[in-house]
Amino acid sequence: MRMVVCDDHAVFAESLSLVLADAGHTVVGVAYSPADVMPLLRIRQPDLCLIDLQFPSGTALDWMPRLRAASPRTRFVVLTGFLEQPVLEAGVEAGVRGFAHKGQQAGDILTVLRRVADGEIVTDQPVRRSGTRPRSQAQQVARFLTPREREVLTRLARGESTQALAKAMGVTRSTARSHVQSVLSKLGVHSQREAVIEAARHGLVSVETGEWLAG
Repeated sequence: MRMVVCDDHAVFAESLSLVLADAGHTVVGVAYSPADVMPLLRIRQPDLCLIDLQFPSGTALDWMPRLRAASPRTRFVVLTGFLEQPVLEAGVEAGVRGFAHKGQQAGDILTVLRRVADGEIVTDQPVRRSGTRPRSQAQQVARFLTPREREVLTRLARGESTQALAKAMGVTRSTARSHVQSVLSKLGVHSQREAVIEAARHGLVSVETGEWLAG
């Protein structure tokens, strides 16, 4: 499929685009706001647009009429950290074809995208009950990361390579790779890209400063 990714966290958006490309899809554009994605939609006319729910300029649902008008053939899937029933209902009414939960593994998000591409309207994501606070798997396991592993995760989120990471931490590449693999195992992911997605999406680190945020 030809896809566009729109998210205001640059590291997350770029990492997700690489995961999509690795899965065999063609990412024809990455944008960081609804306003920026508009010209991409007009010019590229992608099959699918994966867009975050919340932006400083408003929600994806607020922008949906303009986004759909820019590319009527595009199917839109909204990414959200939690899904409330009113948001789900408003999204479907606005023409959203699917919701993907940010706590899902990348493979599960890809499954949602395939289902949407096959013509389904995918709304079977966990719906948050009023007054409850969701806790992602990443947040649950973050407390088991050692200080060294937390440093590794923050450096990965800043885009550092394993070689750069090893040099900065004063360890061998082999030791650095071992730390990275331990982080991946504890987060339940299979690649550094997925680790960055988990870290950025679930508030483990700040993608702006690289600081550890999870306590």
